[in-house]
Amino acid sequence: MFRKLLLMLTFTMSFMTLQAQNSSTLFKGTVNGKMPVTLFLQSVENGCGGDPYYNGMYRYEKVSNWLELNVTEGVKQQFAMVEEGFTGLMILKKEGDLMNGTWISPDGKKQIPVQLKKVTVSSKELESYRNKMEQLNYENHDC
Repeated sequence: MFRKLLLMLTFTMSFMTLQAQNSSTLFKGTVNGKMPVTLFLQSVENGCGGDPYYNGMYRYEKVSNWLELNVTEGVKQQFAMVEEGFTGLMILKKEGDLMNGTWISPDGKKQIPVQLKKVTVSSKELESYRNKMEQLNYENHDC
């Protein structure tokens, strides 16, 4: 009986630690002031210590599939987000619940403003975004 209780407690603590280490945020907004866009970011604890890193994906609502993002955080809550296959780049600055910046085409000729705001969603919805991001990562990087 004690072993079962200890095992269950260990499992619960491990699950809670894993959840605490992975923080997910959903943002919605526009590109060019009119094209609706959704951005999903997941902060992941760095297993080797140091700063967390980010997984990300976004899509233009009703227009595109999800695009995986290679995310780098700079100083002062600035993020560089490169689309998988380098089809575009977003440079965004996070200020509170807002992320604002610019989408840039690969040749640098198009630069379009991006405005996003954090959206509150249920844990069930966040889990569906996490699953989609895992699937997208698998599709893009499976041997």
